[in-house]
Amino acid sequence: MTMRHDPDSDPACEPCSGTESLERPTAFDCPVLLTESLVLRAPHAEDIDAIAILADNPAIATMVSRIPHPYGRGDAETFVRASATRGNGNCVYAITDADTGQLYGCCALETGRDGKSLELGYWIGEPFWRRGIATEAVHALVDMAFRTREIEHIDARCRVINPASRRVLQKSGFQFQGTGMIDILSINASVAVEWFRLDRKTWISLIAWSNENRARAS
Repeated sequence: MTMRHDPDSDPACEPCSGTESLERPTAFDCPVLLTESLVLRAPHAEDIDAIAILADNPAIATMVSRIPHPYGRGDAETFVRASATRGNGNCVYAITDADTGQLYGCCALETGRDGKSLELGYWIGEPFWRRGIATEAVHALVDMAFRTREIEHIDARCRVINPASRRVLQKSGFQFQGTGMIDILSINASVAVEWFRLDRKTWISLIAWSNENRARAS
């Protein structure tokens, strides 16, 4: 995914230091999101060590655009602090277990360049892969975005060599749009990516289909 850790442009993972408040300004509409097994909330100081451990992994850094490698505690501190001051409708979330509070990874929504769309990004720590966590988190983000924002579509990108991320997007209703290139900070190179989009009409259809299936099951 294109989740970035650049302090100047990253909607999701930005590193920092200092002592000012880590609380998210209330003016931003980034509500806590609850799912069957997850809580998506703003990253805070208590997450720093877990983020530093999970993100310090080339298997993650080489799949997103702006996570450095190696990734240290200072990077995690900067990310947490920067995520608390995001404006322009950008939302950064820590993905955590609803029962234990275990941090699984991070996800984000960033306002698109046209100001009328959003771009989705996420990463999950390797110990928690293949548990459906990313799909559950993406569904929560997408539902929140379309219910609370006047947007017509959400975009996402993943590397062409990342079939797991592609499956997450496809299971969430995203449709393939084309290919392109992005820069990967950790390897200082440009790589091929696939571009996916979920539009509002498709999302509404998926919600209606899901509700209809629930009604039949009951």
